[in-house]
Amino acid sequence: MAWWREARFGMFIHWGLYAIPAGKWGERTNHGEWIRTTAQIPLEEYAKFQPQFNPTAFDAESWARMAANAGMKYLVITSKHHDGFALFDSKLTEWDVMNTPFGRDVLKELSEACERHGVKFCTYHSIMDWHHPDYLPRRDWEKTRSSEGADFGRFRRYLHGQVEEVVRNYKPHVMWFDGEWESTWTHEYGVELFEHCRKLAPAMLVNNRVDVHRGGMAGFSQSSEAVGDFGTPEQEIPATGLPGVDWETCMTMNANWGYNAYDANWKPAREMIRMLVDVASKGGNYLLNIGPRADGSFPPEAVQRLAEIGDWTQRYGAAIYGTQASPFGALEWGRCTLKPQGEDTLLYLHVFDTPASGELVLPGLGNEPLSAGYLFGARVLLPVERRGADLVVKLLADPDDELPYVVTLGLRGAPIVYRAPRIEAASEIFVRELSVNLAAGAGLELHYTLDGSEPGVTSPRYHTPIVLDATTRVRAVGVHNGKPVTTVVERTFTRTEPKPALDASAAQPGLRRETFAGDWERLPDFGSLAARDSAVVGAIELPAREERIGCRFSGLVVVERDELYEFALASDDGSRLWIDGELVVDNDGLHGTVEKRGHIALAAGAHALRVDWFNRTGGAELALRLAPAGQTLAAPRSEMLMRLP
Repeated sequence: MAWWREARFGMFIHWGLYAIPAGKWGERTNHGEWIRTTAQIPLEEYAKFQPQFNPTAFDAESWARMAANAGMKYLVITSKHHDGFALFDSKLTEWDVMNTPFGRDVLKELSEACERHGVKFCTYHSIMDWHHPDYLPRRDWEKTRSSEGADFGRFRRYLHGQVEEVVRNYKPHVMWFDGEWESTWTHEYGVELFEHCRKLAPAMLVNNRVDVHRGGMAGFSQSSEAVGDFGTPEQEIPATGLPGVDWETCMTMNANWGYNAYDANWKPAREMIRMLVDVASKGGNYLLNIGPRADGSFPPEAVQRLAEIGDWTQRYGAAIYGTQASPFGALEWGRCTLKPQGEDTLLYLHVFDTPASGELVLPGLGNEPLSAGYLFGARVLLPVERRGADLVVKLLADPDDELPYVVTLGLRGAPIVYRAPRIEAASEIFVRELSVNLAAGAGLELHYTLDGSEPGVTSPRYHTPIVLDATTRVRAVGVHNGKPVTTVVERTFTRTEPKPALDASAAQPGLRRETFAGDWERLPDFGSLAARDSAVVGAIELPAREERIGCRFSGLVVVERDELYEFALASDDGSRLWIDGELVVDNDGLHGTVEKRGHIALAAGAHALRVDWFNRTGGAELALRLAPAGQTLAAPRSEMLMRLP
């Protein structure tokens, strides 16, 4: 991962037969790389694009040079997108670039050009394949294309074979998979393909879309069993970084991945540079997409923006490459990245908007400053002063750059940021006792009160968890060198009475599961629908995987003692959990596997349970776990699930 973490910035390229219609089919002009399915183009009609593919303007040298000049350290190109067409010389199919009038191996030429320009070559490979006769499921609208005789196992062997061709022949540094959300792809298949890649090239990186546990466009794996080297947020930047997690945001320059001649929604270069800075400040990578035209040239709008971004990275690239995430939370004037300098630290302060005061305030920064200045332009030392718990850098001259400019600040030692303490507990309500923990950054003492008074240096010092047995207001402050240096934080924890148990003397083992058929985007009212079938089951388990289906589980859940209980509901697509008629977890909507949690206070005994779930298309998952708040969650044992006659 070392080179990838150093790189921070890459180019994505979506290119294939879909560039020929350029987004237009019939009267509609809003199609992209999905045009075969969004325009419902029959296979035999789409196949007519292959003899039209002759990108005489394609110049691998120019593509690689533009990536390098823009400051991009790696390049990811579609070896095969969802339409199944291969941009390389595949011995396993004739549905490839070698059987076009162009007849040249795009991946071979581009991989060699990237090597000459110091750009690491990587490939995107779709698991989904709308062309292969053995790929399932068929598109909903392909009424005349029978799936009879299709063998998904045979398709998987084809997929593995093409991946082996790509890895052995072009030696990509990353295999970037996609299209894993269809119902036919499973976690087991993902692990199998991931291990295949590891054997072919142990040092090659593989993204998390090889597996099925990606949580929608947010892009982070939602299961500890998931495989993949990095997360893949799509068209969005996480609100905060995730310490210890590698991730990469992929983003279009306009609204489409593949070329659309009618798409004029181009982001300004300044906006994309800010996105690059934002991503780096949170510890991620930025993969910026180009959709080349059918003739093999980049759209002029993309070329212009690459040049403008390159001008910025030539001046300020040191503040991006090889940097680590910001030690601060939100900064009003911009973002921060950093690099260790031996035992000391260099902060890069990316100024998006120059404060009217001409001062960059670094809240709660406890280090001794060494020196400050501009990374590019005016060679002056900037004054730095301590103002309470903050360090303040005074700007002597505004570089007058409409793009983000960068101020450097050297610090003695590793960053010490006096963040406000965190008051942590399993929940803000409890039944019997509650353990409360206080946490803060290195170098801080924590002092607290439980009577609502202002905490200070004479208040009790936090050492071990605080155990509450009554409703309490906890307040805390961070102290350094005998002085309070953070804001005071507080939380109120409320002791509550649990919901009484039900009479379960006539209960029988198992839950009732009703199954419904329908096409929904959110959970319907199953109570108003006729069930397709009904069964008694010993666990929250789904029937055989299928699409456009819903289930309702109803019965009782039995808990052992009076306590606050935490419930976790994971599903693909939407689900909801009710206990004693109260909505405890709402995980509704169309999404990949996502887990949400909720709490409810329950008395020992039986309580009414209801779980509703639906799946529209793609993956289908549902799992329920519970435990007393703060303990390890587990699926309910069979003896905990009952039903009334």
